[in-house]
Parts: sequence; structure tokens; C-alpha cells
Amino acid sequence: MTLDALILVVGVVAALTAALVLVTVSSRSVRTGPLAVAGALVVVCFVAVSVVPARIPALAGAVLALLTIALATVGGNPVARWVLRAADGGKTTEGPRGGILVELMAERSVAATVSGTHQEEILRGGTTIGYLERLAAALSLVAGFPAAIAVIVALKGIGRFTELATPAARERFIVGTLASLVWACAVGAIAPLALW
Repeated sequence: MTLDALILVVGVVAALTAALVLVTVSSRSVRTGPLAVAGALVVVCFVAVSVVPARIPALAGAVLALLTIALATVGGNPVARWVLRAADGGKTTEGPRGGILVELMAERSVAATVSGTHQEEILRGGTTIGYLERLAAALSLVAGFPAAIAVIVALKGIGRFTELATPAARERFIVGTLASLVWACAVGAIAPLALW
């Protein structure tokens, strides 16, 4: 391994590890500062592996691939939640089962008789689906099969189609999916770029 490759690998692994720690710290309560630093570290790593021509050995590439998959999967949760909060100004109430609460007109419920509307939780399981989506996207990039991302998006859209009746649900679905996939693809592309 050349000196350039060694410096690149050590620097990228250290930066991605720091980013993983920062997003993990932000996963309970979303904080802008740590997420901004983690995002900046990802951008620096992405640019570094794109610009610096270094031959990275297979073992270092495997370590880098595992690290990028972990960061893409875990880090997308606080990043997507931050983007969603910024998009709607924090107005959307999160439900107890990982979805969002929306007001629906109801004809048969007792609450509807009194108030005319009731709240229902939609897009349940979004956190779990997001983890799986980012894992699949990062794995497809590391494996050299980026076309699988189209399949992931299609499956997610088909699975959620019936829940996208309200504008709040459609907006949250689109914004959350794009934020999640942009993060996963940016991080997941670092390992293949470093190995080329």
C-alpha cells in the first residue's frame, strides 16, 4: 500500500467513524450541530475518495464498505427526521407507533360526532422501513448494482400507496424517502469510489 492510500484510508475511516458517532448521538433527539458536522465529514470523505487516486487494498476496502453501510443505515434516521422537521416546521405530530397523526373526517366514530374529525396514525413503521431502505440502498451501491435502488423505491411506493390519501402523508413520504435515500447513496458511494 502506498503512503497516499494509507493516509486516505486512515483519514476516511476516522472521519466516517466520527460521523457514525455523531449521528448515533443524534438519533434520540435530533440536533442540528452534530448532524451538520456528520454531513460535512461525509462530504469531505466523498470528495477525497473521488479526487485522490489511491489503490486501496481489499481488506481496507472491506472495512470501509462495512463502515459506510453502517453509517448509511443508522445515520439516515436522524437526518431524515431533521429534514422532515425542517420541511413542515415541526407541525406534524408523530404517533406512538412510528407514524404521523393526521386529522380525518370520520362518519362513524364517537369522536367525529362531537368534533367532526378524529386523529388517525398513518405511515406506521416508517422508522423500520427507513432502516431497511437505507441498508438495501447502501448494499446495492457497495455491490455495484445501483439499479436496485429503483426497485426499493417502487416497492416502498406500492406498499404505502393506500396511506397516501392526505397531503401531509404524501409530503412526508416524498420528503422522507428522498432525504433517506440521498443520505444512504452519498455515504454508500464512498466505498466503491475509494476502490476504483
